[in-house]
Amino acid sequence: MPVTAISDLEIFARIAAAGNMSAAGRDLGLSPAVISKRLSHMEERLGARLFQRTTRQLKLTEAGEGFYEKIVGILDNIEEAEAYVSALNHKVGGLLRVTAPVSFAREHIAPYLPEFLKRYPDLSIEFVLRDDMIDIVGESIDVAIRIAELNDSSLVARKLAPCRRVMCATPEYLEKNGTPQSIADLHKHVCLTAGHRGVWKLMGPSGKLETLRTTSRLRTNCGLLVHEAHIQGMGIAFRSTWAVSRELRSGQLRIVLPEYRENVGVAVHAVYPCRQYVPAKLKAFVDFLAQRYGPMPYWDRDLDFGADGRLRRVQPSIQAAE
Repeated sequence: MPVTAISDLEIFARIAAAGNMSAAGRDLGLSPAVISKRLSHMEERLGARLFQRTTRQLKLTEAGEGFYEKIVGILDNIEEAEAYVSALNHKVGGLLRVTAPVSFAREHIAPYLPEFLKRYPDLSIEFVLRDDMIDIVGESIDVAIRIAELNDSSLVARKLAPCRRVMCATPEYLEKNGTPQSIADLHKHVCLTAGHRGVWKLMGPSGKLETLRTTSRLRTNCGLLVHEAHIQGMGIAFRSTWAVSRELRSGQLRIVLPEYRENVGVAVHAVYPCRQYVPAKLKAFVDFLAQRYGPMPYWDRDLDFGADGRLRRVQPSIQAAE
């Protein structure tokens, strides 16, 4: 025998509680004729009469009374479950699982977590910090912070900030090895990269995207290691300004080949599985980061970018100027 639909159970419970079909129909937005037809079909399916009907009233049969006692708890549990899901989706609370690159999380997320968690005391956050991209659906991740040019996918991406990249090196490295004057000169230099492919995609003066395959004695998938090697003078790197703006201002790093920049599609994105029914906790976190960064993120404010997006000049910090 097929299982009775939940909607039919609710109709039966409303009739039993109201004592007549008209009142039950008003509660459910259905006509008495529809209510009567649904009840008859349910009795036929069950093979039992649930109500004794007269022209003036409805009265539960013995089978109807037993049936009502058993399904009231079921309907209450369903209502409670629906309320739980609705509250979870509309209230900022529960557990939010986030993945992000290690360096970016340390520099540009961690400093703001106390403020965010103070604002939402019912929320907990679990971070999965990885420099590579993971399957956020398979790993049950709510939102991923990704710094890349995103290809078409079924995931939703919201741009949080532009991601500008520059080639730079320490003054000591350039004094020892010379300053490259062209892309071709880079083949004579140590080029530091995160990832094993060693590929830089550069937007040149012509506006065309150029691909440079670099070679280096140091290979790693860790951005933090690249950063340390970079500021220790091990080579030239093509770095995001969010990672090196402090060193550029202090003079610890110098720009080389400023006419080259990142592909215009590269940005800091929040990526999550679905646009519909976005949980309040996810929306609150993404909105919070978007407000902190924006079209001109704080890490770029003292860097002079031209209309073409290329870095023209670095405004030294007060400490560096002194």
